[in-house]
Amino acid sequence: MFDELIAALKAAKKKTIVFTEGTDARILEATDRLVKGGFLQPILVGNDKDVKAAAKKDGFNIDGVEIVDPLNYKGMDDMVAKMVELRKGKMTAEECAEKLKHSNYFGTMLVKMGKADCLLGGATYSTADTVRPALQLIKCKPGNNNVSGTFIMVREKDGKEEKYAMGDCAITIHPNEDQLVESAVETAKIAKKFGIDPKVAFLSFSTKGSAKDDTVTLMQNACKRAKEAMPDIPVDGEMQFDAAVSPVVGQLKFPGSSVAGYANTFIFPDVNAGNIGYKIAQRFGGFAAYGPLLLGLNAPINDLSRGCVADEVYKMAIITASQTL
Repeated sequence: MFDELIAALKAAKKKTIVFTEGTDARILEATDRLVKGGFLQPILVGNDKDVKAAAKKDGFNIDGVEIVDPLNYKGMDDMVAKMVELRKGKMTAEECAEKLKHSNYFGTMLVKMGKADCLLGGATYSTADTVRPALQLIKCKPGNNNVSGTFIMVREKDGKEEKYAMGDCAITIHPNEDQLVESAVETAKIAKKFGIDPKVAFLSFSTKGSAKDDTVTLMQNACKRAKEAMPDIPVDGEMQFDAAVSPVVGQLKFPGSSVAGYANTFIFPDVNAGNIGYKIAQRFGGFAAYGPLLLGLNAPINDLSRGCVADEVYKMAIITASQTL
């Protein structure tokens, strides 16, 4: 997957990506690899001396990488004015200036103002710290009212790459029908971008009405609306996970479905199920989990796990930049 993404980035005009934690060793190691690769231009947020000292300490080459300091940024007046406009009376200039001292808000505004194409953060921050500025400043793209958090799951099996998309696993704790439909549409789109021909399963503890519950009805209704929203993509549900992935079980429990038994894009009924599900696949199934990819925004802003390693940062940077293509 990554060879194809890198090739696409090399063929395009070079993209810039903001890292909000410029002194973090994992970020600096990934930056070193990106500099060597030459297909993506990092921007590091932090104090110039501190960032360079941290890179030197661990032997990372960041020569030629732009370092921007929120406390010493020449364009801060314009940035504050733009943020005041974006917050539409919800924040004063003084409050915006204070927020912009923090790397998450500052980095997000670099993207909003066209100084960078995308952003990756969260190595030392919570998901909320990355999502909140994105929602307030980048905002949802036209036609979307929500952001969902999707993971691309990848592992090598029998010499081939096995890939799945799972959403929403990170953002909307108790989604309604509208949010589930948006999540399904955006997850199917991102699946295509990463070489998955989406077959979308709406997951439940019930298959084709085998159980009755409000959550079952929710998934049934959302599935019906998702089919209408994506007439050219196979969508089905509600179904249990075994029915979604096992052809034998799928055709036994859901005969005639083109998705049951062959699903590769999974929509969970809530974040509880989604978060648990992707982590089981990661820990027990040996999948690499890339995400959460924050889908539905006007620009790619993505989140890292605080437990990430430098290789994950590097690969998430490639994924994030690829979302701009």
